[in-house]
Amino acid sequence: MNAIAERRWVDRCDFTDAEFDRARTFYEEMRVHDDRLERVRAEAAAMITEWTGHKPRDVGSFGTRLNLESSDLDLGIGYPVEDRDRLREVLAPHTTFLGERKTRFSTSRLVFSFTLDGIEIDLSALTVEDYAVACRMLDQIDTTMTLDERIAHTWVKHLLRSSGRTDEYATWKLTTYARFCPEFNWVPIPEKTGA
Repeated sequence: MNAIAERRWVDRCDFTDAEFDRARTFYEEMRVHDDRLERVRAEAAAMITEWTGHKPRDVGSFGTRLNLESSDLDLGIGYPVEDRDRLREVLAPHTTFLGERKTRFSTSRLVFSFTLDGIEIDLSALTVEDYAVACRMLDQIDTTMTLDERIAHTWVKHLLRSSGRTDEYATWKLTTYARFCPEFNWVPIPEKTGA
């Protein structure tokens, strides 16, 4: 586990057949939450579109099918930097503003949060350019990350979380994004360790 965490990637060959069978079973158990999360995501996306005029995309672990059962939902929109004050005003009645976080060396995103049907929804307002980069990254993950890689990644994530290795868990959650989009500033957020 230490070697995998340090390497920041995992493959099917890193596991014995027996352990990979356990990982596959666990992954299939996580998929039973998909219908509910998809319903809540659709409702949250409709609300965000109504509030902001921008249709969001799932930029989190559920969108990439790497979520655990406790998954929150992470949605993102591209929004002009010059209109961010207006965005904060529009979202103030509906969300909690969590702050501004660095995305790349010269850009940042605004992060908002609200709860819907008991699920935390985080909304990131990226620059229009960063949002386009993120969408390309997510498209690449969708088309090139194999099911075995998703199973293995989710299993490591589960093992780190269940063993209380919170710092490594927070870093591991970002490994897929860092692999497919290294230009972003993929720094774990200590206070947020949801799936």
